[in-house]
Amino acid sequence: MSEIHIRRARRSDVEEIVAMLADDDLGAQREAPGDPAYLRAFEAIDADPGQLLVVAERDGEVVGTLQLTFIPGLSRRGATRALVEGVRVRSDQRGGGLGATLMEWAVEESRRRGCALVQFTSDASRTRAHRFYERLGFEATHLGFKLPL
Repeated sequence: MSEIHIRRARRSDVEEIVAMLADDDLGAQREAPGDPAYLRAFEAIDADPGQLLVVAERDGEVVGTLQLTFIPGLSRRGATRALVEGVRVRSDQRGGGLGATLMEWAVEESRRRGCALVQFTSDASRTRAHRFYERLGFEATHLGFKLPL
């Protein structure tokens, strides 16, 4: 298997990122590939120094993605947290360790930026994903709540 290269996402990657977001049971219900809202969102993410949207490439093809948000806070003695969102691996690349590579990269990047912890939410129905994250050393210590607006 060829080497993985993780880099900051570019505007030209948005279509492929959205396709990965839409390529599962939950994403198929909430994503709308082709909607210009994704390009506006990318511009906002890319302009914000507290955001880092990355893609994983293999042989020049985008095969994975995630977004890191760096959140300064007062709790935990003024600690900065890293929030991981939108972790996706292209369907034909799943099961080969790419998800672990992306998450390990996110942890290292968060450590490099001085974060005290890495956190994320995962839909309650994604039990396989929960086992995956636990194998990587993450603990399910909190209960998340959402309010759709």
